[in-house]
Amino acid sequence: MTDDSRRGLPAPPPLGAAALPPGTYAGQVVLVTGGGTGLGKAIAAEFARLGADLVIASRRAEQLAAARDELAAVPGAGRVTAAVCDIRDPERVADVFDAAEAAFGLPDVLVNNAAANFPSPAEDLSPNAWRAVVDITLTGTWFMTREFGRRHLAARTPGSIVNIGASYAWTGGPGFAHSAAAKAGVKNLVETLAVEWGPYGIQVNGLVPGLFPHADMSGDIRGGLDRAAPDAKDGRQPALRVGEPRELGWAATFLASPYARFVTGHTLVVDGANWQRRALVNPEVVPVREQLGRGPFGA
Repeated sequence: MTDDSRRGLPAPPPLGAAALPPGTYAGQVVLVTGGGTGLGKAIAAEFARLGADLVIASRRAEQLAAARDELAAVPGAGRVTAAVCDIRDPERVADVFDAAEAAFGLPDVLVNNAAANFPSPAEDLSPNAWRAVVDITLTGTWFMTREFGRRHLAARTPGSIVNIGASYAWTGGPGFAHSAAAKAGVKNLVETLAVEWGPYGIQVNGLVPGLFPHADMSGDIRGGLDRAAPDAKDGRQPALRVGEPRELGWAATFLASPYARFVTGHTLVVDGANWQRRALVNPEVVPVREQLGRGPFGA
């Protein structure tokens, strides 16, 4: 018998709506890494809508230029600038903060969104593949966080950091050993630095997205979703729907806002309870190699 009472979680308010009062971030500078594409750009758009001056950083100049123009056109946006940066290089990280200060002032908010990821059986990961993901996702996040913290400590000013995480920081991530290990480190930074820097007025929180399909998803990730549920992505979520990118942006703007000043050291999961889903009887185990369509190791 089909339960026709299942409707899932309601749809969010429309794009352009805001959860916080207009101008909440007027006069505030927000720096978003990976802000030229995907969820980083969606997060930046919600800060822009609330009046923030934006600095978006990424490794690809052409993507940044397009995103800068798009974000500058968001109703209510403050000023927008872009900076090319490889966050694995601490000197380039310092350059981005110098550029931000020269343009608008010391960033009040840092959103560490930049990351690297691709699916792979753990045994197939080369040393370079491991380093590429960990150096961007964890070490790059640390370099950005360290620079932000040191500048605010020296200036004796408060600030807010939001680290974009992943639920497999808690659960483990078969097929993503490199990224899961890095994101576990990112989550730990949230908890460690919230205590260290709280006395100086610096908040540190985490934000974990669930399934938020967007045009900039990598082919590997999108291919995995299509293999898992080509016609039924919504039915595999307890919410019976996927997330809208603006919902992640709303969560980020709240965590960094004056209305969340007593929230620090917390990681907020925005995924419609999908990461907590369990079956009464687990499905048959399919090894990661088989899920990715790879033959036996070493064959």
